[in-house]
Amino acid sequence: MLDPIQREAEFPGLSQRSYLNTAAEGIPPLSSLDAFRQYQEDKLLGMDGREHLFQLFNDARSSAANLLSLSAEEISFCSSTSEAYNLLASAVEFPGNSEAVITNLDFPSGATPWLRHPDKPIVQLWEHQNGVLKLDDLNELLNERTRLVQVSLVSFLTGYRIEWEPFRDLVRQLAPSAVLAVDVTQAAGRIELDCLDADCLFASGYKWLLGSHGSCLIAIPKASCHALTVRAGGWYHLANAFDEDRFERAESFPGAAGFAVGMPSFPAIYSLKHGIDFLRSIGVGAIATHADRLVSQLHEGLQSLGVKTMSPHQPENSSGIVSFLSASDAELNAFLRKHKIHVMHQAGRMRVAVHGYNTEEDIAGFLGVLKKFS
Repeated sequence: MLDPIQREAEFPGLSQRSYLNTAAEGIPPLSSLDAFRQYQEDKLLGMDGREHLFQLFNDARSSAANLLSLSAEEISFCSSTSEAYNLLASAVEFPGNSEAVITNLDFPSGATPWLRHPDKPIVQLWEHQNGVLKLDDLNELLNERTRLVQVSLVSFLTGYRIEWEPFRDLVRQLAPSAVLAVDVTQAAGRIELDCLDADCLFASGYKWLLGSHGSCLIAIPKASCHALTVRAGGWYHLANAFDEDRFERAESFPGAAGFAVGMPSFPAIYSLKHGIDFLRSIGVGAIATHADRLVSQLHEGLQSLGVKTMSPHQPENSSGIVSFLSASDAELNAFLRKHKIHVMHQAGRMRVAVHGYNTEEDIAGFLGVLKKFS
């Protein structure tokens, strides 16, 4: 993806280590420091800087829209996926014995708001089988009472990627009233998204999108805009925030704009815009082609060592994450640290995450360490 000179210039710290943990924390390009400097320069202007801050917010919406092939009006930002999902929960009603479907491959931020929802929906759990979410199992959970289906396009736990089209078609057929929400945190910026016809998409900014903490990308296509209106107090997301009737009613903008409930987290949005623009300059397709080849190299090496991964390696289900069961061996962890190899290894699971800035040498070095302990 990057020639050696560009990689050294933008990711100088990666020449001294093999960083295979983007699923936890992404490594921003060094030039992202310019984004923070620009924010500081604009902030030092006081109120005169507000014009620059809000212009950058809108420019970031355009950058994200171009990345996702949507319009800027379909994009907004908040501080985290947890905030986004709790705001989404305020927009979804569960009358009577309505139901919500979640999966046990989901991150808690997408799954738990429905357990705390004041309407107390019946929560149905779509459980994986050996790392795979089977549509036959989902079929039994969907009906006309289903008001929400929440999934992660790529699981943080195993790296399993949902095959979108048949999944979407099944939900639309059997649960026509359901909001289809998808967390693309572990996908956006790493793989080309095929789920842009979901009702809403959320992505943390500090992982594969190469931004900082404090940002979450919101995407709500126009077709779902008026069906998803956040019911929360605030001001920036209100159409009548400063109108004469502002103490009598609060009118949220529909769709994505309703998720920016307060003063935007500008430093994080400056950083996220830079990360998105960096990814766009290379192309997500080029990133996927490069990194998918490394993922195949990793799978082949693990197979040769007799290591079984937690989800199958098939093109339609592959992502940037490969997980497998591994004893929490202190000696192995120490050896990985000694060789400056960064992966996530805890609770009996090892997770390797491969982004566009990784190399064949990163994968070979990791496999070499594992071989010593096989």
